[in-house]
Amino acid sequence: MLLDAGYNVSVLDDCSTGHVDSVDARARFTRGSILDHSALHHAMTNCDAVIHFGGKSLVGESVQKPELYMQVNIEGTTLLLDVMKESGVKKIVFSSSAAVYGEPPKVPIFEDSATVPTNPYGLSKLRVDQLLTLRSKVDGIGAISLRYFNVAGALQTSLGWLRERHNPETHLIPNVLNSTEQNPLKIFGTNWPTPDHTCVRDYVHVVDLVEAHMAALDALVLGKHEIINLGSGIGYSVRQVIDTAELVLGRTVPAVDVEARAGDPAVLTASITKAKELLNWEPTRNLEKMIGDAYASHKS
Repeated sequence: MLLDAGYNVSVLDDCSTGHVDSVDARARFTRGSILDHSALHHAMTNCDAVIHFGGKSLVGESVQKPELYMQVNIEGTTLLLDVMKESGVKKIVFSSSAAVYGEPPKVPIFEDSATVPTNPYGLSKLRVDQLLTLRSKVDGIGAISLRYFNVAGALQTSLGWLRERHNPETHLIPNVLNSTEQNPLKIFGTNWPTPDHTCVRDYVHVVDLVEAHMAALDALVLGKHEIINLGSGIGYSVRQVIDTAELVLGRTVPAVDVEARAGDPAVLTASITKAKELLNWEPTRNLEKMIGDAYASHKS
């Protein structure tokens, strides 16, 4: 989407979870780690701004390997900021996460809501947000942290569909599409204080998310760090996701009720007022579009 909008793009990825075949030939590609000074320097040559998506992002893995998450997410970002300074790059848009909020007592969640992460992944994202606040003051960089809620959907390009490709798959919508009679979807808890007694989460289409990043590039102000929630501002329950998927698929989604997971909040939804005000952005693609695009990419 950046290339189509006329940007020159340089990509750095160690491909530990990414895929080389997703990189458009129009982009300059460096295969290397965020922990590698020379790879960072090479990728950043002749760049004006950084969009920082590089990091470990599995909650369960972060509990098992907290030191890995501190190293890659915090130390890696620190080195990235050091190389930005060496290279004279003063603008950065960072992929933060709603995981920094933990289990908030009230929804919707605002950017000034308490940050009490409940796992090392969320803590690592919060530490980077704090680092960006410090470096914006000390080094004069312009920074925006975009705190994602649940991202879904796919994008059709000349390369084919760009979609979620993780192992293990932990996200609800891909797991709904992968559900079979032999391996039904697990609904974690059916006694939540919500209208249909299943958890409620905020979903945003990946294309809307990318459009927010492009708007953020234009909204960066040197010497300032802004934190902005990205979601739809609407909550969808697990059963609503299943019902919508059944409409899109034209069939029943096999599912079983299981015990709730410890630490799961009943409802997590974002306030996106700040995104509307600072980025002039709000999502335009609904849950049916997210599931429809995910399904189309799943079939291809």
